[in-house]
Amino acid sequence: MRAVTVRPLVTGSLEVRDVPDPVPGRGELLVEGLAVGVCGTDKEIVAGEYGWAPSGQEHLVLGHESLGRVRHAPPGTGFDTGDLVVGVVRRPDPVPCGACAHGEFDMCRNGRYTERGIKQRDGYAARLWTVESDYVVRLDAALRDVGVLMEPTTVVAKAWEQIERVGGRAWFEPRRVLVTGAGPIGLLAALLGVQRGLDVHVLDRVTTGPKPGLVRDLGATYHSGDSDQVISSLRPDVVIEATGAASLVFDAMAGTDTYGIVCLTGVSPKGRQLSVDAGTLNRQLVLENDVVVGSVNANLRHYRQAADALAKADQGWLERMITRRVPLEKAGVAFTAQDDDIKVVISLTEDR
Repeated sequence: MRAVTVRPLVTGSLEVRDVPDPVPGRGELLVEGLAVGVCGTDKEIVAGEYGWAPSGQEHLVLGHESLGRVRHAPPGTGFDTGDLVVGVVRRPDPVPCGACAHGEFDMCRNGRYTERGIKQRDGYAARLWTVESDYVVRLDAALRDVGVLMEPTTVVAKAWEQIERVGGRAWFEPRRVLVTGAGPIGLLAALLGVQRGLDVHVLDRVTTGPKPGLVRDLGATYHSGDSDQVISSLRPDVVIEATGAASLVFDAMAGTDTYGIVCLTGVSPKGRQLSVDAGTLNRQLVLENDVVVGSVNANLRHYRQAADALAKADQGWLERMITRRVPLEKAGVAFTAQDDDIKVVISLTEDR
């Protein structure tokens, strides 16, 4: 069968090639791959900056933002042939640490977890894949065209859960949320904020293309001005930072209202230095009971939350987030950015 592969840490090794058909193990589903999304992590792996092949293999099958249809499900798994499904990315470490032992493998303490399409496990960018029945989630059949957005939605479902848990330290009734960045994570974070009935604002640099319209049609407010001015004028109760831009991170930390919560979901590049008034920032965090929390990955609970959120969303709006669909045999094109890209998807079937 055909799959998108790389040799991890080797630049220019992306290849669509034949690999052996997968053979389901005990309790595993055989799934026909429909689509995979492309994100920044995938681009880092393709650039040779990141990634680990499975033990004993030279190549890694890419793809962690999955969507597939069950071709065969063993009895007793709770799945049926034809079910629309998404595979979970992370697996708990084999030791396991305390978090993994309690099902919170997104919070692994020792770093020995594995991840489909990223770290020591082949991914989902293949015409067929197998998955353990405990690490797959069923989607509403109506999400056939947009279900590939499930994995990034899990990331923001977890982020919102973390925000609400932190806010629950004391009386917490947020009204205004600012999302920085209008990429897939930012837009989906805004979607979940609107679904919570909040006054949602999104800050991004662009003034043209699909992003401003997507934000407005969500019922949120789009901003493209100076970040410090936007944040200081809004004084948001919650900030979800989805860019990783270091200066914006610190603007967000300094600009919330009292008892503000900043959730960092974007990963900043190393080596960039800023001049920061650390004393004033520390004073504000302490005296206003502010919190800054990082959030990454997701566990099974967040996949179910994401499935519910997507099922409630306007399907036309979700479809507009997918700005390019690239056929499998031309997968390399998906890793070169184009103007107005939001979510780029590789179609794995012959008919898409």
